[in-house]
Amino acid sequence: MRVPAERVRQLIVDVLTAWGMDTDLAGTTADVMVGTDLAGIDSHGVSMLMTYEKFRSEGRIDLRARPVVVRENAASALVDAGGGIGHPASEFAMRKAIEKARASAVGVVSVVNSHHFGAAGHYAELAAAEGLVGLVTSSANLSCASPTGSVVPRLATNPIAFAAPARRNPHFLLDIATTTAAVNKVKVYDYHRKPLPPGWVLDEEGRPVEDAAVAMRIIKEDDLGGLTPLGGTPEMSSHKGYGLSMMAHILGATLCGGTFPAIRERDDPDAPHNIGHFFLALDPAFFRAAGVFEDDLDDAIDLLHETPPLDPSSPVLVAGDPQARAREERTRDGIPMPRPLVDQLRDVAERAGVEFAL
Repeated sequence: MRVPAERVRQLIVDVLTAWGMDTDLAGTTADVMVGTDLAGIDSHGVSMLMTYEKFRSEGRIDLRARPVVVRENAASALVDAGGGIGHPASEFAMRKAIEKARASAVGVVSVVNSHHFGAAGHYAELAAAEGLVGLVTSSANLSCASPTGSVVPRLATNPIAFAAPARRNPHFLLDIATTTAAVNKVKVYDYHRKPLPPGWVLDEEGRPVEDAAVAMRIIKEDDLGGLTPLGGTPEMSSHKGYGLSMMAHILGATLCGGTFPAIRERDDPDAPHNIGHFFLALDPAFFRAAGVFEDDLDDAIDLLHETPPLDPSSPVLVAGDPQARAREERTRDGIPMPRPLVDQLRDVAERAGVEFAL
């Protein structure tokens, strides 16, 4: 089934406010989640409500927390999310980075004591929409990927997102997990009962797992096996994904005091997740005449679009194209919802005591 975006947003707002979240924070969170679904990132939108419900029941999320600036200067700031859900703190942080970049050419804001914030690309694209370059990294809460050469999970999915403004084309928007696939992408395959591509997840013997339900059990419950670093195998340069994962963690968490999840799981598994985020906004007009950056980027994107494809029916795309196309289609036709997801969301609404808006 397909559901209009406004109904998905209403369900999220209703559930979050029933859980005790202030209306403005719930609205911001819903906007980010629905925007993520509209962009085709089904793994990080409304499907996360069940995870947030679990964290709430465990006392891991403070839904009444409001982000607070701990310290700042002309070009940087540190924001404490207070253990709250990550969307409001992250939207606040990137907008503060944008404000500082407008005044100082660059703005850098770190967020500590946060939680899952949805799709990193949403925040990078906020900068591009303002004519700025955006860079976002984040840590995560779950050790679910092994370093190259092991099947012991030590790494999180630690995303990296980068956006740059164009004029004629959709903004360039790269949004990637530093694992071959994100946990929630595996979850979406399970919703649709689809087999996983070989190499996304390995078992305790290092063998590929294609059953998505089995893969989710390995990721969530087992001590060995899990997601592979970006690249999949040493022969396909998984050391690059391993290194990028650590880079994202260092910027996102080590910089501001966020937790390395494998250490928390070892030393104090009941401690707050303390996820950290990193937001950078950069004004290209400081370096070049106004508009020239966008024109040059458009020329490069146009050349890539004109590149002859192997399959004439599958033209060459540029990062940001799939999100732009999904947003146009889903705004018009609604957000696709597999039946298992709809059933789980109905249960969440019932437990929250709200009308099922879908």
